[in-house]
Amino acid sequence: MTETTVNKFATRCVHAGELPDVNGSPHTPIYNTTTFAFPSTAAILDVVEGRAEGSLYTRYGLNPTIKALEAKLASIEGAEAALAFASGMAAEAALFLTHGRDGIVCIGDAYGGTLELIGQQLPLLGIPTHLLLGTELDRLDDLLAGGARLVFFETPSNPTLELFDIAGIAQQAHAHGALLVVDNTFASPVNQQPLALGADLVVHSATKYLGGHSDITAGALMGSKELLDAVRPWRKNLGQTPAPETAALLARSLRTLIVRVRQQNASALAIARAMEAHQKITRVLYPGLESFPGHALAKQQMADFGGMLTIEIDGGGDAAAAAVDRLKLFAIAPSLGGVESLATQPVTTTHHGLSPEERSRRGITDGMVRLSVGLEDPQDLIKDLEQALQ
Repeated sequence: MTETTVNKFATRCVHAGELPDVNGSPHTPIYNTTTFAFPSTAAILDVVEGRAEGSLYTRYGLNPTIKALEAKLASIEGAEAALAFASGMAAEAALFLTHGRDGIVCIGDAYGGTLELIGQQLPLLGIPTHLLLGTELDRLDDLLAGGARLVFFETPSNPTLELFDIAGIAQQAHAHGALLVVDNTFASPVNQQPLALGADLVVHSATKYLGGHSDITAGALMGSKELLDAVRPWRKNLGQTPAPETAALLARSLRTLIVRVRQQNASALAIARAMEAHQKITRVLYPGLESFPGHALAKQQMADFGGMLTIEIDGGGDAAAAAVDRLKLFAIAPSLGGVESLATQPVTTTHHGLSPEERSRRGITDGMVRLSVGLEDPQDLIKDLEQALQ
């Protein structure tokens, strides 16, 4: 099926990027091959020197299974091109080493590994980095005027679900000649399309919603071919390309992405409303609630509100841990976006590495429990939370 006949999102999830198979398979086979043979020296030079498309060596990403996945990834984010990675952190590392060497500004909360990479490790390489709270956006112009050339944020963010105005910050970054990169992991391409709102690049931990079954670790970077071509040598020489088996499993998952995420959206909203009415919950953070501070922005830049929410339990960390320990359907585990529902306390997992002072500064409390809503019946999940809170 050609790209011109594939218009709607759900159809692109199924058909985009798939390569014809001589045996009639509707999906691109797994080319579990490290190297590929050529009929002549001239033919291999055409691929090596970029005059022709072709398969060459899997670590380079020049493998049919990986290239088919990347075409699908690009299509669902409305991008010109995509690169697949062995993990989301691999994608971020290659991105920052390519386009962030003049200075990186990270806005708001982010995954703990991202904060560690930006805040502690990249400065060891001489890369200027700046961590701004969402309330410190007034400092962004000065940092960009001072030479920072890459702005990065998650929206919604981990774990407070804070939202940022993609179109507004893109305009601000571009006025200084800087790039805007949005981590779209929490929202997924079903609910949000940052490139259409002005972002230059989109990054995903594909382990989460894109993979959707808690059985692969992968990452993705989408954007213009020019920007990604500069990242490609870093991926190649840092050995960050995913295995063909992983690429095939991720392509499998993308075919059901819209069905899974739509159900997770609906269930998360039902749970958020139930928890908002519960006497032992002091706060519910979910963009789909009218009480959420960023609800108006969510309606403006998101098609729906996602499968992630954070609740704050009255009584602090001990009460939160006791409630989590009583859960029966929600598994106590990090990660998110799978078909099974997960509960995690940021203070014990994703943001455990931050000091108590830094967590407090970011509004991450000991009583917070982050919920990743799966595909179970939402009423069963609500009952599980209610019995745990008793």
